[in-house]
Amino acid sequence: MGRKIAITSPRPQTTRNRIVGIVTRPDAQVVFLDTPGVMKGERSKLNRSMTDVAARTGAEADVLVFMTDASRPDLEGDLFAWRRIDRGKGRAILAINKVDLVEKESLLPLIAQLSTELGPFEEVVPLSATRGINAERLLKLIVDRLPEGTPFYPADMGTDQPERFFIAEMIREKAFLRLSQELPYSLAVVVEQMEDRPNGVFAVSASIVVERESQKGIVIGKGGAMLKEIGAAARRELERRFETKIFLHLTVRVRPQWTSDPASLRDLGYDPSSEG
Repeated sequence: MGRKIAITSPRPQTTRNRIVGIVTRPDAQVVFLDTPGVMKGERSKLNRSMTDVAARTGAEADVLVFMTDASRPDLEGDLFAWRRIDRGKGRAILAINKVDLVEKESLLPLIAQLSTELGPFEEVVPLSATRGINAERLLKLIVDRLPEGTPFYPADMGTDQPERFFIAEMIREKAFLRLSQELPYSLAVVVEQMEDRPNGVFAVSASIVVERESQKGIVIGKGGAMLKEIGAAARRELERRFETKIFLHLTVRVRPQWTSDPASLRDLGYDPSSEG
């Protein structure tokens, strides 16, 4: 994409929604449908919903790119995910990311194992997203497999996600990176209000939602230190993105068992339709 449209963290299932990324080139327009990861042991309705979104999305795609992590091989988890995905038209590419973190001697056996145990794949691409290794090759392989047609989106459009979604996700990312253990998976962010103020400041009020009172205290931190740290990091990221001064007001509120309650999931912007 050349710019950030989805949040990242070292934790699995950071992505919770299907996110659309649009790359328009002179010869093609590629619409990426980035999904949550597919994981074993989904415990809550939120987890089951995320896995269901990923499984269903494959049926809509002309090309499926199955990405795995060379630095932390998990063949059992990859097999589980691959079997759960609706592969639709069946044109699939295996992208093995983070190859720059792996010794070359161990990479070839890993590629052979993954392409044999998973698949079948039309192509296998060793990749480093951060260093750009084989990124252009992967994009070309995708373009070569797309059907001819008219563009779906304007050439200058990079995503269909609204500003409100991006702002909430940036706040959630900063919380994910700073909070330990399981707490991030019980956390959601809701943007309550956005407004342009006369002094050129873009003001945002948002709530961080947790499931228990004890979690609220952890997010706030001693003397409000953790909440201030999350807010400051999110504000800096948003100011870079929107190229304007941001006033960000954060509060923390408790919504008991929201990850398992269909009404709460809908209110917080998630699809609770999956029954697992």
